[in-house]
Amino acid sequence: MSGGSGLAEREGLPRLGRRPSFTGYVRSLGAHRHLTTELARSRFRAANEDNRLGMAWILLRPLLNALVYGVIFGLLLRSDTRPDNFVPFLVLGVFVFQFFAGCLADGAKSITGNLGLVRTLHFPRAVLPLSVVIQQVLALGPMMAMAAVVVLVFGEPLTWRWVLVVPALGLMTLFCTGVALVAARTTLHVRDVQQLIPFVSRLLFYISGVFFSVDRIGLPAAAEVVAQVNPVAVYITLVRSGLLTEVSASPAQWALGAAWGVVGFVVGSVFFWRAEEEYGRV
Repeated sequence: MSGGSGLAEREGLPRLGRRPSFTGYVRSLGAHRHLTTELARSRFRAANEDNRLGMAWILLRPLLNALVYGVIFGLLLRSDTRPDNFVPFLVLGVFVFQFFAGCLADGAKSITGNLGLVRTLHFPRAVLPLSVVIQQVLALGPMMAMAAVVVLVFGEPLTWRWVLVVPALGLMTLFCTGVALVAARTTLHVRDVQQLIPFVSRLLFYISGVFFSVDRIGLPAAAEVVAQVNPVAVYITLVRSGLLTEVSASPAQWALGAAWGVVGFVVGSVFFWRAEEEYGRV
């Protein structure tokens, strides 16, 4: 075998399944961009096609979640701790959090749920978690359009700050891409992690300021700092700061959002790429 391997190397024949260089891997992903986008579109269309209301559930599901949480926490929270203009505040929190939760949960299943495809076809495996993120972006578009309607209906003005939503969601997409890549590789090697994802997602939901304002509920100083640097909470605040006049984001929060996005994307990309040879063997 060693002689055959040496001969193959001398003849310039690459080993099947060998991990390419990182730059080569990125080029390969670019060459497979049409596969990535088509996978995302097909799954986006298929996600609700069996339901009577079809694609309407993309909006109805998060709206119903916001309604349930609004009724529960609107009653439980004291009026002095409840954020101003609570309905759009809550709707934006739920919609933005759902984007993160979808990338995490579906990213974790992107390899394990497509092992037949992974074992039979040759393509960069990052195509699968990347297509999950694109699918979530496609769902996020209509949700943000609906959120904009809710914001206007509840009296918020249309201002130049609305454009800040674009970079905020762009940075969040970078971060969520890293999360999906990390979750995809981790779940492949330790399948039990997939069972923990719903609990992690639920915990983050309750500590990310989806239905409350961190500076109003009287957290201890250390807990408040942790809550404010939580990346999901940071991105929710950045989006709200564009659409709600009562919410503002400091330059430090924008810097933190940029840092989380870049670091998350780079770490996730390298972490996933380093196991490229292993995905088809599990």
